[in-house]
Amino acid sequence: MMGRLVHFEIHVDDMERAKKFYGEVFGWTFEDWTDYAGMPYFGAVTGSADEPGIDGALMQRQSLPPQQNQPLNGFACTMGVEHYDKTEEKILENGGTVALAKYALPGMAWQGYYTDTEGNLFGIHQPDENAK
Repeated sequence: MMGRLVHFEIHVDDMERAKKFYGEVFGWTFEDWTDYAGMPYFGAVTGSADEPGIDGALMQRQSLPPQQNQPLNGFACTMGVEHYDKTEEKILENGGTVALAKYALPGMAWQGYYTDTEGNLFGIHQPDENAK
């Protein structure tokens, strides 16, 4: 267990907008942990406890957001998805934008990167042994 990633935090400017984005696109649900954190902080339940993956949180951004087109200077979370194209459609419908278009990891998966409504970079990954 030592060193295994167990929690993530996504820094957001507009908590309600971010909750709507991640809820609509990925089906995440949120628990208000503001009282524990002393700032707007919502635990993100990303899936069932019996599935691989971790839960995290949306927290109120404490500084300037990332600038568009700047190199990534933190961690990028990648979400596993069943249907890449349907997920991309939801991302775009809900205010996200393409950062790096869908590409094949040959014999393994489809991958791509997007910017959320808060300016943060994230990836989506659909396993597919026929990807090329």
